[in-house]
Amino acid sequence: MKAFVLCGGKGTRLRPYTYSIPKPMLRLGKRPILQFVIGNLSSSGIKDLILTVGYLKEQIIEYFGDGKRFGVKITYSEEEEEMNTAGSILPSKGAIDSTFVVVMGDHLSMADLDKMVRHHKKKGAIATIGLKEQGLPLEYGVAETDDAGFVTGFKEKPILRNYVNTAIYVFEPEIYKFIAPKDDFAKNVFPKLLDAGEKINTYAISEYWLDIGRINDYERLDQTLSIFDLAFHHHSKSL
Repeated sequence: MKAFVLCGGKGTRLRPYTYSIPKPMLRLGKRPILQFVIGNLSSSGIKDLILTVGYLKEQIIEYFGDGKRFGVKITYSEEEEEMNTAGSILPSKGAIDSTFVVVMGDHLSMADLDKMVRHHKKKGAIATIGLKEQGLPLEYGVAETDDAGFVTGFKEKPILRNYVNTAIYVFEPEIYKFIAPKDDFAKNVFPKLLDAGEKINTYAISEYWLDIGRINDYERLDQTLSIFDLAFHHHSKSL
């Protein structure tokens, strides 16, 4: 099975780090983010990868090469300009003839992608979106009222729960009929599917997932993994 790993964005939210390094190549401990992404794909049995690259693409290509060193096969789809999430896979239209996966090259996840693919095939939809439950605590207590305006109860600082789009997708080749140049999956392609009466399947991801979208998130995670790597190195030397 093939997987597209989208690596072409400029990572503007993580500047100044990304002025000279593409976001997927930012280090977490000793390894770039993208290496963790590829590792999770490989552990799920997905080893035929197409990396869509653009901004500072030479760094990605030089480090990962054909993927053999990482136990996978890597080919590259090179962008001359930013094509957005869906537009970046459009050059492969006609070359994909079976179920495939799309993931972001700068999100950390331990999602069981093999299980997600099996769920997708069972449901029979063109598209399956991986969703992650997130909770947002309110700072205030909330009053519950009835239709007449009388208080029926209170909730002290409740947690609002929503399902967020993880940008982990499983698609059938028919998805290409709904993709135009520079389309985004969430903004353009999925609304087209719904307008056409197509069903979009969902898959709840219970495993770890993080979009490293803020500098504070990146620096905290990098420091944590750096400490872990250092401790592991010292422990290994003592054995």
